[in-house]
Amino acid sequence: MKVHYINILFFALPLNILVHNKNKQSIIPNTQTNRSLYECELYAPVNYDNDPQMKYVMDNFNKQTQQRFHEYDDRMIEKRKQCKDKCDKEIQKIILKDKLEKQMAQQFATLQTDIQSDAIPTCVCEKSVADKMEKGCLRCVRNLGGFIPSLGMIGGSALYGAAVKSSMELGIKMGMQTAVTSLKEIWGITSLIDDTVIEKFVTPINYCNKTSIIEFLKNINSNSCGSVTNAKSLFCNAVSRTGGVERLAARGADIADIARFEAAEAASQKFAQMTSVSAIFSDPVVISAIAVLTIAVILLIIYLILRYRRKKKMKKKLQYIKLLEE
Repeated sequence: MKVHYINILFFALPLNILVHNKNKQSIIPNTQTNRSLYECELYAPVNYDNDPQMKYVMDNFNKQTQQRFHEYDDRMIEKRKQCKDKCDKEIQKIILKDKLEKQMAQQFATLQTDIQSDAIPTCVCEKSVADKMEKGCLRCVRNLGGFIPSLGMIGGSALYGAAVKSSMELGIKMGMQTAVTSLKEIWGITSLIDDTVIEKFVTPINYCNKTSIIEFLKNINSNSCGSVTNAKSLFCNAVSRTGGVERLAARGADIADIARFEAAEAASQKFAQMTSVSAIFSDPVVISAIAVLTIAVILLIIYLILRYRRKKKMKKKLQYIKLLEE
């Protein structure tokens, strides 16, 4: 039998590993717990009661137990009291119900059984003063609620219309005065025509019309400056030296613009004055509207108070009826 050297090497390698293996298995010994005689004596009944730690634990346990029993007793006393009060109320309800039933039975027993329809009296339920006042307040509040908005609209529209009318009248008046004054201030024009001619010319329609004023000045120039006697007047000399008819037309346009500006300024100031807070609250219509509104608010408050009281009484009556039905 031939043994190859390779097989010998393969056999020697695991043998060497087994021989030189340094891994050691740890074995835990099984230790048994044995009680000594001293421990057995410690838990004996005689030594168990005399242990200070056990005494402390037992005392603490007894205190907590007593406290819990006291709390339980207090809760039971409170619950018994509540149950007693509830039972007393129920007993009072039952007694009241029996008493009312007996009274009603006695009253029905005294009535005659042969009641005719003619014998039944007709009663008129009179309303209390509070109910009458409640309905009267409600009716007044309804009427005033519809009257106040219309009064406010009438007062506001009347005040606005009066302010617009007054401001327009004042603006036209101031514009006419400005136009007349500006025309009279033209150098030398009063020597050719009278002041009454200028005042008659200026009207609410043409006081700020450029075309009318320019035509008026051109007519004065053509009618007065064309003659030999007036050719050397101050007005004619001023027109000829300052640019002729074109300068005169520019002057007329300026007069119209100034009159329009003064009219607008006066109208706006008058409108602002009439629509200010002091002017509004001094208006009799506004004052009457505020007074009516105050009265309506007071009546509404009275109505709400009376309605609350009536509901409270009805709620109490319903509780009595429910108690009787039970």
